[in-house]
Amino acid sequence: MAYIGKTPTVGNFQVCDAISVVNNQAAYTMQVGGVNVSPESANHMIVSLNGVIQKPTDAYTVSNSVISFASNLVTNDVIDFIQILGNVLDLGVPSDATVSTAKIVDGAVTSAKLASGVGVGKFESQLFHVRDEKSSNTAGGSCSSTSDNQRDLNTILTNEITGASLSSNVITLPAGTFFISASSPTNRGGTNRAHLLNTADNSIQLLGTSENTQTGDTTPTRSFINGRFTISAQKTFRIRHYTTAAKSDNGLGIQANDSRTEVYTDVLIWKVS
Repeated sequence: MAYIGKTPTVGNFQVCDAISVVNNQAAYTMQVGGVNVSPESANHMIVSLNGVIQKPTDAYTVSNSVISFASNLVTNDVIDFIQILGNVLDLGVPSDATVSTAKIVDGAVTSAKLASGVGVGKFESQLFHVRDEKSSNTAGGSCSSTSDNQRDLNTILTNEITGASLSSNVITLPAGTFFISASSPTNRGGTNRAHLLNTADNSIQLLGTSENTQTGDTTPTRSFINGRFTISAQKTFRIRHYTTAAKSDNGLGIQANDSRTEVYTDVLIWKVS
């Protein structure tokens, strides 16, 4: 909307800096934060003098950033406050810290209006998803007796973590805090458990669930690794699977043989901070 003359200050309610009365002086400069301010008119202000609200144009007038009282003030007078209302006929730009949640229509704020990372769930991004894929009708491999069997990891499905990679069954992660959800199967491996091995430090980062599969018949199980961990520098990891019994060919997973890719160990890692 175009205006003839001065464009109104819209909806910006401000309280002027304190003004010290000068004996026998009527005119005073109004400032907010040390900067001169100019009200729309005397009617766009609330002025309190000596505890009494003053009537616009009769008790005072304004010219740009100067307020002039109808008579000179004296030493004992006190200008309690001057509040500038802006253009009270328009909504305009709300004053700072005035918009509450109730004033925003549900669904009105989109992710495009949010700062990076605000309102986005940790599990909606920053995902590193790798797994062991083999051609159709290819078993998961042999397991050894009372051994930590290395699990194959050969396929990256998703990599949204800068600095994360996979090479020769080894996962590389940058410094940070992560949440892992992983599982790996075994068949006729007896009592068994998978774990996440920190190969850089040669220590177990997280233990998986304890499982048992019969050694005399086909009863596959999965061990699950779930948890959060923090590393202060780049580290490398493997998935290993301890089995108490040996089983050749399919001890680390029985093939589905459905003409599709076989999937065995599956690892999802989110960077949460």
